[in-house]
Amino acid sequence: MSGHPVLPAEPITLPLLPLRDVVVFPHMVIPLFVGRPKSIKALESAMEAGRQIMLVAQKAAGKDEPKPDDMFEVGCVSTILQMLKLPDGTVKVLVEGIQRATTHSIIDNGEFFTSVVTPRPPELDTKPEIEALRRAVTQQFDQYVKLNKKIPPEILTSIAGIDDAGRLADTIAAHLPLKLENKQSVLDLFAVDKRLEKLLEQLEHEVDILQVEKRIRGRVKRQMEKSQREYYLNEQVKAIQKELGDGEEGADMEELEKKIIAAKMPKDARKKVDS
Repeated sequence: MSGHPVLPAEPITLPLLPLRDVVVFPHMVIPLFVGRPKSIKALESAMEAGRQIMLVAQKAAGKDEPKPDDMFEVGCVSTILQMLKLPDGTVKVLVEGIQRATTHSIIDNGEFFTSVVTPRPPELDTKPEIEALRRAVTQQFDQYVKLNKKIPPEILTSIAGIDDAGRLADTIAAHLPLKLENKQSVLDLFAVDKRLEKLLEQLEHEVDILQVEKRIRGRVKRQMEKSQREYYLNEQVKAIQKELGDGEEGADMEELEKKIIAAKMPKDARKKVDS
């Protein structure tokens, strides 16, 4: 696990940092910008005691002063890699998710939150169906990346190098632009097979949406091209009719036909002129 020893499933007390709109997974390295005084105090406390901190997502990002009930039960024990205090008083911190953990009690000590947490060691993916699920998730994610231009295709190369099914699921979930509750639902699952099943379900849903969006874009594009083509034909017709004096008695139809041929106008335009 990125060189970190597996934490035993024994309760430990750690500073806790509530996160807005972010779910941190094991193996995930992410920069965070922290501005709330309690959160900064929690980071400072963690830096003084081994750099470990419990990261838990808030259920509602809009709450500036969340209570223990406003946070999800499952989070991620993480390590602070770098911490930088900015001129405006906020803090930029680089963290790495280490291991899932369950919070048993969240306490506000007046300065910051602390929590008694129990780390959950990663499960061994020995079930025979896990390999089938791993392949299905990988194939579905490959299709998702091809449809979604916002995700760099290079991510497929890094995914291909991950053999551990649990880590693969977490890495893919971290890269998907899912709603907070959907990402949290993946973090909540300790069993690798259940996690892969949940992720496959969400990937299939996202791919379906992207395919519908692609069809809609194609239909709109064709309609726009048709409208532009009709506009161009109408303008050609107007130009020729103006040049020949449209509406005048005894208009030279032979001359009109020559103009149409010279302009290499399609049959649709000829019909418009003849009508």
